[in-house]
Amino acid sequence: MRLKDKVSIITGAGGGMGRVAALRFAAEGSRVVVADNQSAAAEETVRQVKAAGGEAWPIAVDISVEADVQAMVQVAIKKYGRIDVLYNNAGIMPEADHSVLDTPVEVWDQVMAVNVRGTFLACKYVIPQMLETGSGSIINISSFVSLLGCSVPQDAYTASKGAIVALTRSLAVQFAPRGVRTNAILPGPVETPLLMDWLVKDAKAKQIRLARNPSGRFGKPDEVVALAVYLASDESAWTNGASLVIDGGISVNYF
Repeated sequence: MRLKDKVSIITGAGGGMGRVAALRFAAEGSRVVVADNQSAAAEETVRQVKAAGGEAWPIAVDISVEADVQAMVQVAIKKYGRIDVLYNNAGIMPEADHSVLDTPVEVWDQVMAVNVRGTFLACKYVIPQMLETGSGSIINISSFVSLLGCSVPQDAYTASKGAIVALTRSLAVQFAPRGVRTNAILPGPVETPLLMDWLVKDAKAKQIRLARNPSGRFGKPDEVVALAVYLASDESAWTNGASLVIDGGISVNYF
């Protein structure tokens, strides 16, 4: 087991890639704090983890709210005594997020609150716990759009994911000397409910994205989670400050 005896917090673990991560981390030996803004979804993930023989604990969290994040960390410490891994997976991509020209200000603020402030708050309150033990791994989910412009823009989401990459690098420099590593995963389009719900409604958008991908398909959640397991494990002890792109080749394709 690659994560034996580790304690992991996974945000947005009530569904999609977060649930896949919770199941995989638990199967690899980690005890998992399943955080999600929907308590029923978090509880269902925990049920599945336990049914598979793993250990997990649910908590309802709005990661954009400081008090909620503080409570999440306190629950992890009270239940398991330490935090070894923080997997900042939670994020939103509202349908109304388009170009800066027509994205409502309230949508911009909502995206920044969840995607950026949520990552900031989780790091703010988890890192001190990791520093006490002298070790830890922070995994931030960014996106390949933080590297590329897009003719079908989602400017709030793109800006938020760029901010996560920049924050990752700053944390990596600050805290690696004290044993806490920080890395970012930049997935391309992955078959999660968040993305598929949008693309299924827009066949043209789906085809445009598939045409640009040398692999000819979208990614699978477990393919991204496999990289996260590496980053959470001691195998990645010298991986710090990395922006790891996993996108089937979209970001290297020019035509």
